[in-house]
Amino acid sequence: MGGGLISRWRWIMKIVVLDGYALNPGDMSWTGFSKFGELIVYDRTPKGKIIERIADADAVLTNKTPLRRETLEKLNKLKYIGVLATGFNVVDIDAATKSGISVTNIPGYSTDAVAQMVMALLLELCHHAGDHSREVKDGAWSASKDFVFWSYPLVELKGKTIGIIGFGQIGRAVARLAKAFGMNILYNSKTKKEYAKELDAIYTDLDSLIEQSDVISLNCPLTDETRNLINRETLVKMKNSAFLINTARGPVINENDLAEALNANIIAGAAVDVLSREPADKKNPLLSAKNCIITPHIAWATKEARERLMTIAIKNIKAYIDGKPQNLVI
Repeated sequence: MGGGLISRWRWIMKIVVLDGYALNPGDMSWTGFSKFGELIVYDRTPKGKIIERIADADAVLTNKTPLRRETLEKLNKLKYIGVLATGFNVVDIDAATKSGISVTNIPGYSTDAVAQMVMALLLELCHHAGDHSREVKDGAWSASKDFVFWSYPLVELKGKTIGIIGFGQIGRAVARLAKAFGMNILYNSKTKKEYAKELDAIYTDLDSLIEQSDVISLNCPLTDETRNLINRETLVKMKNSAFLINTARGPVINENDLAEALNANIIAGAAVDVLSREPADKKNPLLSAKNCIITPHIAWATKEARERLMTIAIKNIKAYIDGKPQNLVI
């Protein structure tokens, strides 16, 4: 290594991971970060302990533990924040900029995992494999007068139309899988995408997508424009046989409106991997809504995806130390 690199490595002497358990509950190793200096990993960090734990840190890694203005203003030594996720709203970016702190994120690591989860949720809505399995184990099949029974409508995907809202990497991956199932593909995004032609995906306005789709998959970022995008007005435009899937962000859906729509049979079913408040609020209306599948924000969490995330995070901090930062948010 050159002398300049060695000197830069020396000042990054303490790296603190604030909430490492979600990324690595014990099936991977943090040692890749140790070569940059002292490494301290906390499984979780309560709000009242954040400043205490990172007061003398040079670099901090966080997934969902927030680093707000009032915290960043008290951290005179901190120079680098590595967000262990694609979304970086847990960091006050303006405050970090004013404090001269560089922030990186992890783009693209979970594309295939999330797309796979979209299809897993969709197939569960189509076949209710889990529900039928529980009924079999409870004796319903043994008591059946016929060789077969089903408790829910069974739906075939070939020829159905999927509308994908948000056509970035994940949206396109969903389209590829939907195409393999023989589905027609509509999409809506900020701009038309030339590469959509390869997927036989047709751009349309949002209202047309909502009205024509048998399945709607939300794969858009959470912005001022997409917050409460799915609400009472949009839900009544959907087919009453349609399914809604959300692996994006919880606040894209107005959960009260969706629960009402499900309970009134305005749409046939929904499957969400994200909620407006996580962990789930016990009073969330979707917990008791008809035909609503809820999974605990796990679309990103295959071991393969988490390993990619870890690898990119290590590369991010090394690139920053080398003076060639990558995946900079600021």
